[in-house]
Amino acid sequence: MTDTQRNPTDTSGTLDEALERIHLSGPERDGWLSNHAPMAIEALVRHGHARVAHRWLDTYRPKLEDMPGSVAPVTALNWQEALGDISRVADWTAFFERETADRPWRTVLAEWWPRLLPGIAAGATHGVIRVGHAVRTLLEGEETAPRVRELAHALGYWAARHQPLPALERLAPAPDAAAALDRVPPIADQDGGIRSRFEQLTGFPDWPGRAPSGPEAARAAIEELVRAATHRYATHGHADPIMLVHAATAPNAVLRTLPALPGTLWTPSLHAAWAASAAVTSAYGPREAQPVTEHLTTAQAAQATPTAQAAPVAQHPQEVFERAAAHGDDHTIKFADTALDVGDAAALVAVGRAVELNTPAW
Repeated sequence: MTDTQRNPTDTSGTLDEALERIHLSGPERDGWLSNHAPMAIEALVRHGHARVAHRWLDTYRPKLEDMPGSVAPVTALNWQEALGDISRVADWTAFFERETADRPWRTVLAEWWPRLLPGIAAGATHGVIRVGHAVRTLLEGEETAPRVRELAHALGYWAARHQPLPALERLAPAPDAAAALDRVPPIADQDGGIRSRFEQLTGFPDWPGRAPSGPEAARAAIEELVRAATHRYATHGHADPIMLVHAATAPNAVLRTLPALPGTLWTPSLHAAWAASAAVTSAYGPREAQPVTEHLTTAQAAQATPTAQAAPVAQHPQEVFERAAAHGDDHTIKFADTALDVGDAAALVAVGRAVELNTPAW
């Protein structure tokens, strides 16, 4: 198997080795910045770049901090008082390590998903994103101890950073996800940290409007949202190239988790995915778009129609991911991973914008 081929099972063991190194660290650094190593490494290995995973981690590891000390054990009786308390992150992680050691991880996930879903904004949506990467690995590969432990760490981080959004008004309905994102009103003061920004949220367009007819309709709606948010990054990512990545990667994490969940949880998952994507869009999105054609290569621009939204020359998905991997930025790697799930030409152009806008890691 070549380095550019997809290898979700990672028979080399690189992912497990990397996760064991990562689990020596806490989920955040410098106060609020999330530890992106488990997500970026999983994406690198999945897309055939296992041989560079440890080099990437060697570069990233000095940024990380040790796991904080324990305060008091989280239990089945006291967990509600610890929800959203980041000082309890070690306690939450230990709790989920015990839970996933004693019961099947799917059972633990199904129990805790509806409890955590209202706080999907946790850690700038990184709690749910980390869970999505962990679940994908467990679903598609061997259920090794480091991979189950990664799910425990991901759930623990989400619980410790649990952050419900404020009460939101339902604004006029939108016909599709792209229109809904276009109609999300920006907050009044797009300055400061994510908590202060989210506190300003007042309402989102009513999308998808009527309740989905069943689990598959909910899944299809989340797919539509991920596609729309990924495409939108090409024209709107310039406002905040790092944060606006999450308008696509957060709902995609929900989408990746659905197969491990009961169908009864898929519609609530859709509503939470929309809230997360809309919240990021409102908090960081620009008021004006930049035409896609301004950011195509000369060859692509020559093929584009006169409209600004023209489709570019087709690119090979793995070549696009290789470019993101060579760039090395964690958010760019994760966004490229989501864009390859979408898989169309517009999504691949959006990856090119992420490569242009974000600072290379090396």
